[in-house]
Amino acid sequence: MGDAFASAQPGTSAAEMGSDPAFDPIEDTLPPLLLGTYTPKIDAKGRLALPAKFRTLLGRGVVLARGQERCVYLLPFREFRRMAAQIQRTSVSNREAREYSRVFMSGASDQVPDKQGRVLVPQLLRTYARLKDDIVVIGVGTRAEIWDRQTWERYLEQKEEEYSETADDILPVVDF
Repeated sequence: MGDAFASAQPGTSAAEMGSDPAFDPIEDTLPPLLLGTYTPKIDAKGRLALPAKFRTLLGRGVVLARGQERCVYLLPFREFRRMAAQIQRTSVSNREAREYSRVFMSGASDQVPDKQGRVLVPQLLRTYARLKDDIVVIGVGTRAEIWDRQTWERYLEQKEEEYSETADDILPVVDF
């Protein structure tokens, strides 16, 4: 059977899944996509209520880590493991790889959401990203990012023009 059937309900046979028109073995092996923009608050204890749409997609646990541009990455545990393995495959003789690994891994914190879907954003990460209570959580595909709301709005404003100019460079030509 293989990983293509890993998301099946217990007791569902491969034959039953293959006859289901909604079943796509390639799609079912891809990581979930975290999409959208949300504006939750961080409470006085540093807890963040995960957006409801993310809760089932994130699985049993998440890892929060330093992100680029002073945000906090919110990664499904599986995605964090994939990234960590990729980082660790680089040679320890590569100075940039060692430095990146130190900064990324030393600030990482694994969390299991509580019954209300909240995770604790450690003080280290709140300080790094300058997070107060007014934040934005954005879905960025296989990860989410937590930003100070004003920082995110400034960033988005600065990048808006570049966004339309770089689309052709980033996305391959797609025939519809």
